[in-house]
Amino acid sequence: MLKEYKTIIGVEGPLLVVDQVSGAKYDELVEIELGSGEKRRGKVLEITTDRALVQVFEGSSGIDVDNCKVRFLGKVVTIPVSPDILGRVFDGSGKPIDGGASIIADKYIDINGAAINPFNRDYPAEFIQTGVSSIDGMNPLVRGQKLPIFSGSGLPHSRMAAQIARQARTLKAHENFAVVFAAMGITYEEANFFMEDLKKTGAIERTTMFINLADDPAIERISTPRMALTAAEYLAFDLDMHVLVILTDMTNYCEALREISAARKEVPGRRGYPGYLYTDLSTLYERAGKIKGKSGSITMIPILSMPEDDKTHPIPDLTGYITEGQIILARPLHGKGIYPPVDVLPSLSRLRDKGIGKGRTREDHADLANQLFAAYARGKEAKELEAILGEGALTPVDLKFSKFVDLYEGRFVKQDEHEERDIEKTLLIGWELVATLPVPELKRIRDEYKTKYLQPILEKEEQVNAED
Repeated sequence: MLKEYKTIIGVEGPLLVVDQVSGAKYDELVEIELGSGEKRRGKVLEITTDRALVQVFEGSSGIDVDNCKVRFLGKVVTIPVSPDILGRVFDGSGKPIDGGASIIADKYIDINGAAINPFNRDYPAEFIQTGVSSIDGMNPLVRGQKLPIFSGSGLPHSRMAAQIARQARTLKAHENFAVVFAAMGITYEEANFFMEDLKKTGAIERTTMFINLADDPAIERISTPRMALTAAEYLAFDLDMHVLVILTDMTNYCEALREISAARKEVPGRRGYPGYLYTDLSTLYERAGKIKGKSGSITMIPILSMPEDDKTHPIPDLTGYITEGQIILARPLHGKGIYPPVDVLPSLSRLRDKGIGKGRTREDHADLANQLFAAYARGKEAKELEAILGEGALTPVDLKFSKFVDLYEGRFVKQDEHEERDIEKTLLIGWELVATLPVPELKRIRDEYKTKYLQPILEKEEQVNAED
């Protein structure tokens, strides 16, 4: 028999304080019945002797404390899972919103999963192809890795998220690959864009989507990534699939966390965010990875928009501590009309060398990426010198590096959002770019790779020039 209480003594924001409670547990699900008969859901955030602090999922507006009944359900928030979740779209609380039938569950799983035990973690390895040259070629995504994208307001991170969701795949055709896509605090227009884009390309068939809109309750925004990760864990570790989880926008998630923290009157930390922001983010990020003895894996791309493009803001700052690198989108590149505007110099994939090379991508991948990075950095320096002293102050070699910057941004970084480049195409473009530089300056590439990959390009150019 469920216990029922009519002892609400306070309402503030999305929170209720229920008095004279016995036997309630942390995270327990709660049902609130209004005087009109409307039912809302919530969960227990805090227990102190005979009082419970309840967080209402749908918000507390319209709640009359004198006519409300509160029932403690004796269970936690769960999500129904089965192989049928692929190809489906859910809201932030796990209800289908695509017009399809409810999921017939193989089982129900608590959404508050634990981080992977470090002892049982398998080291991330194997390359995941996103079809985006600036990621695959320079800062590759490795299976089991957490690689965030740091963006800014107005930059095309939503388009990039949709592109990666469409194109991402492993290089081994027989492997089962799936995408779990969670969007938090987005507009209806953005939600419609994501759903229509994946449906139009057929990528929805291998995708599970969780959509939380900007006008949905803040508490639902907090549960959305947990719903998505629970679904991903089921696909990866029960069905042995390789799952890519895309979370956008983590800034909206953190804002919801700050809102709830303020309502609970907790002592704020940096910029008003709760002091446990690092811990909370780590409970999400650390659910990605590989487990020894399991063939499935979870790879994660959290996307966050940096307030005022500030990399030292608490959200990107703490995310950078937990994850293994970052892809940074740059406003100057976006201003030049370059998509995706990935700034490769501050971007980093700490696990790059574990996922590339012979047997994974290609033997020359690491050397070529190092050379492209070094040439681009030197070219940027030459451009700065040219802006101060003029083109006449540059040596002929520096002029070539200066021109290399424009070629690199225009051919390697820039690509159409519906252009999917496989790793062979990306590496070919890279070799064609380094071929514009003097061979003695290519000090990062081994001679055998120059002979195998660079020499045919140079010979072809010489033949074309001779014919002209």
